[in-house]
Amino acid sequence: MLVLGVESSCDETGIALYDTEGGLLSHALHSQVAMHAEYGGVVPELASRDHIRRVVPLLREALGASGRRLADVDAIAYTQGPGLAGALLVGCAFAEALGVALGKPTLPVHHLEGHLLSPLLSSRPPTFPFVALLVSGGHTQLMRVTGVGRYELLGETLDDAAGEAFDKSAKLLGLPYPGGALLSRLADQGRPGVYELPRPMLHSGDLNFSFSGLKTAVLTLVREQGGNLDEAFKADAARAFQEAIVDVLVKKALKALKQTGLNQLVVAGGVGANRQLRERLDSEARRKRFQVYYPELEFCTDNGAMIALAGALRLQAGSQPKAAGEFAVRPRWPLADLMIG
Repeated sequence: MLVLGVESSCDETGIALYDTEGGLLSHALHSQVAMHAEYGGVVPELASRDHIRRVVPLLREALGASGRRLADVDAIAYTQGPGLAGALLVGCAFAEALGVALGKPTLPVHHLEGHLLSPLLSSRPPTFPFVALLVSGGHTQLMRVTGVGRYELLGETLDDAAGEAFDKSAKLLGLPYPGGALLSRLADQGRPGVYELPRPMLHSGDLNFSFSGLKTAVLTLVREQGGNLDEAFKADAARAFQEAIVDVLVKKALKALKQTGLNQLVVAGGVGANRQLRERLDSEARRKRFQVYYPELEFCTDNGAMIALAGALRLQAGSQPKAAGEFAVRPRWPLADLMIG
C-alpha cells in the first residue's frame, strides 16, 4: 500500500510517500522559518499563503525522488489537526481535492500521533509497548503506548509546554526567532552552576509537568541584570534553564518507566532533538538498562513522512479511509479521541 502524506499544520510544508512494504520512499520539506523570523514569530496568514505556494512543487519533488506516479498512490493521509486553522485548511483542501481527482480515499491524521510514531521511521525502531515522551512547542506529555491508537495518558503539562518555555525564555534573553534552538546551542557555551533555577513539579509524586514558573525565574534573572545582558550572562542563563528542563523531563520519564514496568522509552517532538536531553537519557539508559529511541533529527520537527507513516499504520490497524471530497479541520483535537478499541 502506497500512502501519500501531507503536513501543513504550522510553518512547515511536508510531502512524503510511504510504502507499507518498502518503507519511506521519499519526503520533501519546506520550512518557513526565514520568512517568519522578520516578524519574531509565526504569522498565521503568511503561513497559509506560503503553504499554497509550496505544496505542488513539493509533491512533484517527492514523486520524482520516489520513482512513483500519482496513479500509484493508494490513499492520501493529511494533518487534520491540531494546528493553525488556515494552515490546516491548505493541506486538507489539497489532499481532498487530489483524492477526488485521482479517485483515491483520504485519511485525516492527528499531528501528535505523527510525532508519536515518528521513531518507527528510524533504522532502529522500537516495538510496542513503550512509554512515549512527547515534547514539542505546544505539548509535553507522557503516554503508555501499546499499539497504534492505543494510548494511555500518564501525565502532561499543566501550563507551558517544554518547547514553549524554550521559546519564551529565549525571547527574554534577547535571542531572535526561532529562539528555542538558539537557546539550546547557547547553553553549550554556558558555565554550569552559575545560576540555579527551579525544577517545577520535580517531586510532585505524579507525572505532570509545569514550566511557566521556570520561565518566570528566567525573567527574574534578566531583571536582576538591570538590562546588562552580555553574552556571558546569556550563555550561563541558557545553561541553567536547559539543565532545569532536562532534569524534570528525565526524572519524569524514568518514573513513567518504573510505574508502567516497561523498558522502552520513545522521545518524539521538536525538543527531542535537544542534544543534552539525548545525552542524559542515553546515560540513564546505560545505567538503568532500558532502551531509548528517538526519531532521526530530520523527523523531529514537523514533516510529511510522519503523517504518511501514521496514515499507513492506521490503515493497517483497521481504520477505514473515507471517500474524498468532504473535510473539516480540527485546530484543537485531544489525542485521547484517537483510541482504537
